[in-house]
Amino acid sequence: MKDLFSKALLPYVLVIILSLLVTGLIIWQSEGHPFVLIVLLLIDMVIFLSMFSLLFNKYVKPIHKATHTISQIVKGNYNVRFHSSASEEIGALSLKINSLARNMSEISMQEQRQSEQLSTIIDNMQSGLVLIDEKGYIHVVNRKFISMFGKTEKDYKGYLYYDVLEEEKFHDTVQKTFLYERNIKESFTHRSGLNKLHLEIIGAPIFNERSMLKGAVLVLYDITELKKLEKTRKDFVANVSHELRTPITSIKGFSETLLESGINDQDTTKEFLTIIQNESHRLQLLIEDLLSLSRLEREDFHLVLNKFKAGELIDEVLPALKHNAEQKGLKFSVDIDSELTMKADKERIKQVIINLLDNAILYTSKNGSVEFYLGHVEDYIHIKVADTGIGIEQKAIPRIFERFYRVDKARSRNTGGTGLGLAIVKHIVEVHDGKIEVESEINKGTTIHIYLPK
Repeated sequence: MKDLFSKALLPYVLVIILSLLVTGLIIWQSEGHPFVLIVLLLIDMVIFLSMFSLLFNKYVKPIHKATHTISQIVKGNYNVRFHSSASEEIGALSLKINSLARNMSEISMQEQRQSEQLSTIIDNMQSGLVLIDEKGYIHVVNRKFISMFGKTEKDYKGYLYYDVLEEEKFHDTVQKTFLYERNIKESFTHRSGLNKLHLEIIGAPIFNERSMLKGAVLVLYDITELKKLEKTRKDFVANVSHELRTPITSIKGFSETLLESGINDQDTTKEFLTIIQNESHRLQLLIEDLLSLSRLEREDFHLVLNKFKAGELIDEVLPALKHNAEQKGLKFSVDIDSELTMKADKERIKQVIINLLDNAILYTSKNGSVEFYLGHVEDYIHIKVADTGIGIEQKAIPRIFERFYRVDKARSRNTGGTGLGLAIVKHIVEVHDGKIEVESEINKGTTIHIYLPK
């Protein structure tokens, strides 16, 4: 009842009371005359209808409009606005509703930005990702996952994981994640076309604010390169062990024989000591090559760059190599641009040339030929070593730069080769930002091209 005397309704209540008092007073004085009564009722009716119209336009109609505006906001239309100055109260409501719409619009835009950022991050992750709810339905798969396993996003989203994920490791990981409610790590191999991928999968449970399990996220890491590096490391250790064992066994065996049998037989003693000396030299070369490789592979390795003429470089390395070739009965030809200026690590480039020519001489039979060229092609220094030796099979060409890989194992071991020469060449060329090309044919020879930036 007290609401009738509120600030908003008080003027209307006073008008009604006043009109009733006036009507009653007139009726009392007119002594109930019918005509006067009808006129008074009509006047009261007009007054009441006018008041109701004012109330409707001032409160009810704006409230209907405000209700419609709020309904649009609830539906997500944050651009809608409500403007009314029918009364002070409605004006304040209008400001509040518009402020709410603006805030909701800002919140929506912020959520959209965050959603887009999150989607961008997920899609550009270098790891595969799958999001599964507590019922086993897939909600999210990222681009990396699709590139690993094929199909499209539509083939995964909305489906039960065990219906669309074929690998059994997925099923085991999801089941263990839900069962134990902790992170689960597994690994498996997967064939993608001709490639064999080594993958590590981690399943992590997702909990809500009440610590109830709401799903799981699967993250897949491609560890193929790590596996290759691990294999390379194991092979390297095995090869080093084998390469070191051979000379050490020879040195130990012949020295023990000398100690046991004495040194009375000078010819035998000289022969054994020569073998020990050769094996020691081979061991020294192997250790020096290993140290060279180690230095080249260090992250803090720096080239000692200086300018020099090609003629200076060749004068320092070719005489001894040419002598070795002629002693073996090989034709040795040289074609160089002596005035060509190079900017490189001189000692490393000498090492490249020596290793390449040593190999060419080693694998070329008597009466064969070895050709050396040093010039320039466009923006590159071009070094070419060609021989008419035993050649290399096409399938073996990609492997010749591996450590300890030998095209002819018996020949290279018998001549003291370490199997690291071409690996060193490859590293030196790479740190100079250069490139290597190999052409070869069995029993016809091999040509190696090296291009170094000027």
